[in-house]
Amino acid sequence: MLHYALVFLVIAIIAAVFGFGGIAGAAAGIAKILFVIFLVLAVVAFFRRATR
Repeated sequence: MLHYALVFLVIAIIAAVFGFGGIAGAAAGIAKILFVIFLVLAVVAFFRRATR
């Protein structure tokens, strides 16, 4: 999941450099969502592991 977030972040940066603002904004938004999902899953996995 983190890998996909980083891929979309790179796509957003490249699109922004070339002047594609709409695509850059969309890719950055997707990257943010994927990163938040990754963080939530990581915290849940950490607490499940700690309680075992």
